[in-house]
Amino acid sequence: MPKTPIDISCSIEHLAILDEDGRVDPDLDPHLSEELLTRLYRAMLLGRRFDERLLNLQRQGRVGTFPPTTGHEAAHLGVVAAIGDDDWMVPAFRETPAELFRGKSMESVLLNTAGFNQGAPEPAINNLPMSVPVGSQVLHAVGIAWAMKYRREKSVAVCFFGDGATSQGDFHEGLNFAGVFQVPVIFVCQNNQWAISVPVSRQTHAETLVQKAIAYGIEAIQVDGNDVLAVYTAAAAAAERARQGKGPTLIECVTYRLIMHTTADDPRRYRSDEEVAIWKRRDPLIRFGKYLLRRGVFTPQQIEALETSVKEEIQTAVERAEARMQTLADPLSMFDHTYARMPPHIEAQKNELARELEAEQKGGVHG
Repeated sequence: MPKTPIDISCSIEHLAILDEDGRVDPDLDPHLSEELLTRLYRAMLLGRRFDERLLNLQRQGRVGTFPPTTGHEAAHLGVVAAIGDDDWMVPAFRETPAELFRGKSMESVLLNTAGFNQGAPEPAINNLPMSVPVGSQVLHAVGIAWAMKYRREKSVAVCFFGDGATSQGDFHEGLNFAGVFQVPVIFVCQNNQWAISVPVSRQTHAETLVQKAIAYGIEAIQVDGNDVLAVYTAAAAAAERARQGKGPTLIECVTYRLIMHTTADDPRRYRSDEEVAIWKRRDPLIRFGKYLLRRGVFTPQQIEALETSVKEEIQTAVERAEARMQTLADPLSMFDHTYARMPPHIEAQKNELARELEAEQKGGVHG
């Protein structure tokens, strides 16, 4: 029998609304309210300045290792601005500004980064905690979405992950299940070109990551991940489809992390200064700021005042968090959440440490 072609529709669009200078395509402008635009810009600025402060604190030994978000702000804030409080956010580990946008406090972020259990997500917010194992959160998001569909709820789940996660089995299992059962989930791949030191060219031979959705019968779109208006537009459309029972969407946000993967990483060892310089010209915060100035939402003086306000808010959060750390800093708490029933050798270590701490408080010497 002769070979016959199979007619498969595989056209995928790329969406960009703002250019690098903040000029908008009038035919694609979502015409967001000034209130939302202001809130989005403030959230992006807060995320950037908080990232910078966290990096300073980490270098001073006041918090632990963390993954910076600089350069990613539009790729996740545009998404969460398009969903509601009843919807679920399932992060990877580089979505701090989006968590703050949805109500997480900077104090809890600082406590978590410093290693305190009190930094866990607030139960009143539909945010899952960060997921460090690459790609495992995809299954969690699909499970949440499946439960919401089973209950006939109109909520959606949003799942964030990086380009490296698309090489994990959890990613493919999650997309396949979501496609088969048409669950209300939005998959957001933040393709920042590097999975730590592994370039995206080593993740796939395909032209894009977003085309992987075709194999699972899922709606797909690629967007300029440094364009917050494009990200918002794509996410809003995906959320509306999900609420209407039309199933999941994969959004590939083409972006870039402008600094290190985590504070334990040195990106200078695997990428060039020339590459970084190209992406710095596409900085999402600068681009969005230019758009708002051109539109008249802000004046330069108002942006300067906003900078001052944001830095004061961050300083207050740092002071509150560090004051609280002083009341929580009990070294014996490290033994509390490892075993349901503490084994004898661990209990012996805890008792030994307790004796040393008591001797230290009494002015004794231990060695």
